[in-house]
Amino acid sequence: MMRTRRLTKLFLGIAACVALPITAPAQQMESHIGKVTGRSESGKQLFYRYCWGCHGFRGDGNGENWLAPGSWLEPYLNIQPRNFVAGTFKCRSTPTGSLPTDQDLYNSLVRGLVNSNMPSWITLTDQNRADLIAFIKTFSVRWKNDKPGDPIKVPPEPKLTIESIKHGQELFQKLECWKCHGQEGYGDGPSASTLTDSNDQPIRPYNFASGSRFKCGATNQDLYKIFMTGLDGTPMPSFADVIKPEDAWDLVHFLRTLQVTQKSPELTLWGSTKEGAAQIASRKISGTPTGSGIKQ
Repeated sequence: MMRTRRLTKLFLGIAACVALPITAPAQQMESHIGKVTGRSESGKQLFYRYCWGCHGFRGDGNGENWLAPGSWLEPYLNIQPRNFVAGTFKCRSTPTGSLPTDQDLYNSLVRGLVNSNMPSWITLTDQNRADLIAFIKTFSVRWKNDKPGDPIKVPPEPKLTIESIKHGQELFQKLECWKCHGQEGYGDGPSASTLTDSNDQPIRPYNFASGSRFKCGATNQDLYKIFMTGLDGTPMPSFADVIKPEDAWDLVHFLRTLQVTQKSPELTLWGSTKEGAAQIASRKISGTPTGSGIKQ
């Protein structure tokens, strides 16, 4: 059986090599990360050395490591890699629907995407990462026709208070966050099993109870940006037109209390109250960061 799988992977690799474009994409691109300028002609070799196995030779997310659920061979990856041709990215500092900045893409390479097979590429040099970003941009015409959006402004975080956490809890109900994430943040809401991403692949809501960090960062500022920019390509929308900045911060403070394994200031303060202590004590760690036993 193992030999059969290895031969199958070899066959797929040979087939992919035959399909490899003879020339690079027509457009040449640059990236600018601080004082470092990345160039697509240098990034091409890096992409075909490190990235094509998942993202595909054409950058469409159909690398040999990915086969959609239901395929005759069990896929190596459980989440389809990013389709660079579509030019849609989850982790951005820019408004929903807009292209990310070069710095946003750079941050994703350094950080990796938790709960996926996308690792951190911290082992590469700054120049390598900048070159890779420049080449990634050649796959989509969006980079030729559009400009990245302007990064949203993240106002200073207000003082943490019990009132802020309670208001965030009210917003969690009012905005119906529980429909996907569940009443206790387990990622098991009534809509969870029906959700799909822009590739029509099942996608699970974040499970705050067992998660340690988010797909697009780990800080309160990162969580704030997720609310206000949304995760394009997923059912997670932007709330920039729905809530005020101070409301978003209250929601951040409440969601931190759902992360019962993380000794955050929010969890500590909430646990000092009778109501908060009872809620925290009733929560059990179950499932994975991508859902609590959700069947899809």
